[in-house]
Amino acid sequence: MSLPRKLKIQIRKVEERQRDLWVDMSLRQLRKGMVRYYRVKDGLTGEWLFKVCRDDEMRRVIVKALKCPPGGEFVQLEGRTMLFQRALLDGYYYDVISLSYMDESNRLRRNVLDSVDEVPETIRENFKVMDYEEATGKKIVGKRLVVLCEEENEKDMIVLFLIQRAWPVSKVPPETGMKAQDLLRLIKELERAGIEDVYQAAEQRFNLNREETDLLLDLLEKDGMIRRSEDYVKTKG
Repeated sequence: MSLPRKLKIQIRKVEERQRDLWVDMSLRQLRKGMVRYYRVKDGLTGEWLFKVCRDDEMRRVIVKALKCPPGGEFVQLEGRTMLFQRALLDGYYYDVISLSYMDESNRLRRNVLDSVDEVPETIRENFKVMDYEEATGKKIVGKRLVVLCEEENEKDMIVLFLIQRAWPVSKVPPETGMKAQDLLRLIKELERAGIEDVYQAAEQRFNLNREETDLLLDLLEKDGMIRRSEDYVKTKG
């Protein structure tokens, strides 16, 4: 799987334990197996720490967010998990597709999808999407969709966690965030650019309004890629 280059996700394994223990809440059992830890830098949401627990006996992989970026929408994801299970298609695991959203009380909820049109474009373009029954051979009440990824590709599983759990509640919409690197290149072209020149060029080239451009400038500044004053913006380095 290859995500669009315009949106950066850096995933680095920092620890591997050949045999460790964890609690599988869905099975209500203490399980043991391979455990790996990954540090993730997501260009859209920030820095994460994930724990991936591989249960080869049960053919299951659990992805758990141990540390999340700051913000009320993300802090509620700490400790949350995503379960991948063996699919009928040899060499693949599946996850039931659901997207996060914030309710009226700012509590994190999930909406299980049953229409392909509701599935984020990033998933449809980079992964296999199938009906639950087709992927598992099991029947379930109501129509459900699943996404498949290669059983050994834990980085893809982490990416799917981000797309389904974090991106839907990010203050920067994914379709806007994908233009961050385009905007950075534009600022480099303009060298020490006047902020009004950046707004105008971003609208003409990338169809970004002032609010969307400000969101991306905040993202690039937070990532240490640019310096911004009241009137000018320039790249670092």
